[in-house]
Amino acid sequence: MKKRVTRSKRLEGREIGWREHVALPELGIASMRAKIDTGARTSALNTDHMERFERNGQHWISFTLPAAGRRSKVRYEAQLEDVRNIKNTGGVPETRPIIKTTMVLGKRAWVIEISLADRENMKFDMIVGRTALRTQRLIVNSGRSYLAGDPIGPAPLELHET
Repeated sequence: MKKRVTRSKRLEGREIGWREHVALPELGIASMRAKIDTGARTSALNTDHMERFERNGQHWISFTLPAAGRRSKVRYEAQLEDVRNIKNTGGVPETRPIIKTTMVLGKRAWVIEISLADRENMKFDMIVGRTALRTQRLIVNSGRSYLAGDPIGPAPLELHET
């Protein structure tokens, strides 16, 4: 006799809300609110004071996160993966640097690409786009929030505030 699987069992562990807490442990961020935005292809992180530089023949970028839950700003450095034209929320193309970093959502951790952008006037410091979600086969419930729970994964790196 074939066992019947209920809808709730099929979605268990795969359903997330339109808002979630995520961690970016390689950037020292233990938890931040993020909007899950399937209308956006690429994820975006609110940054400022971006400066590109070279290290050992590789392209790098340094930046600060203005609202990472700290009193003072922390300077981050990451290897520059790409530079792409990405439409902002107004539909206007912007040239944005892209980095790769590990994101933790609930009990899942995986490497995603994030564009760095000035999102100062937005409600969320980070949006998670559909490309980041695709490999995890997650289902977004647009009527609910924080279904994945707090991020459980690698401990964030300790960074020194400036």
